[in-house]
Amino acid sequence: MPPTVPDLPAFDLKSRAWTLTVLRVHTTDPTVLSAALAVSTEEAPGLFEHEPVVLDLSSLAGEEQVLDLPGLLKALRAQGMLPVAVQGGTAQQHAQALDLGLAEAAAALPRAPSPVGSEATADAGAALDAVDGGDSGLAADADADADADADADADADAGTGAAEPAGSFVPEAGGATAVAAVAQEEEPLSAPDASQPAALLRGSTLVVDTPLRSGQRVYARGGDLVVLSAVSFGAEVIADGHIHVYGPLRGRAIAGASGDASARIFSTAMDPQLVSIAGIYRTTEVPLPDEVLGRAAQVSLQGERIVVEALKF
Repeated sequence: MPPTVPDLPAFDLKSRAWTLTVLRVHTTDPTVLSAALAVSTEEAPGLFEHEPVVLDLSSLAGEEQVLDLPGLLKALRAQGMLPVAVQGGTAQQHAQALDLGLAEAAAALPRAPSPVGSEATADAGAALDAVDGGDSGLAADADADADADADADADADAGTGAAEPAGSFVPEAGGATAVAAVAQEEEPLSAPDASQPAALLRGSTLVVDTPLRSGQRVYARGGDLVVLSAVSFGAEVIADGHIHVYGPLRGRAIAGASGDASARIFSTAMDPQLVSIAGIYRTTEVPLPDEVLGRAAQVSLQGERIVVEALKF
């Protein structure tokens, strides 16, 4: 007679937090938004492919704003995005979003930067995470959200480095302009496996001593991230503090992920797919100038613009 197996419940409920892209929309015209997104995805193919996004409608909260939400959702899905929720905006806009199957997401509050020299209390093995699937890699367990505006326009400034309209796509269509901005939010993951890069958590600094390949992700929770090798195109490095890459940086680097605008990104060979500080970001839409491309450089946030400068030794 087979052993008795206790009946299992039909389902379990668990609370998890995930990395989500926040898309702040500044236009009610789906055609203009679609054109803006197309420019971005053309310059960085696959940047938002199958990417869950939260729509931030706070810029469209005025009573005079007539929002074609079904059209906006169609425009996002046409570019490969997967809208899952809305934040900001009006009660009427939220009601419409709920009718369309979207959730309501609370706006994240910036988190104060971690004190210098603070000690990590988590064990390194527990603090590192591995993501299954296309984004497999390492990460430190995250418990902070980050959401930032990216409305400022800035022209390239040869005297201070390379700058552009930070976090913005600004194509013109029919005389109108669309600007969209993204910010990263939290993601706790699972334990690492032996096939992933080795990393040590020392104090408030996470150290990775092997190359990061396309699809791998590392998140340094509550502190800085140091990579002692290359970050390949398609890889992603995230830190609540600074990011230091002692090798080519060709993937995506997101510093100040919990809202620290003083965070910086350093690399001995700067050639990133995307850089972001406190939610303000810059893509390869505007190429880096020769004086910083592939050279030792740093990325900082000045006001609401991303500035890339050569390091002088």
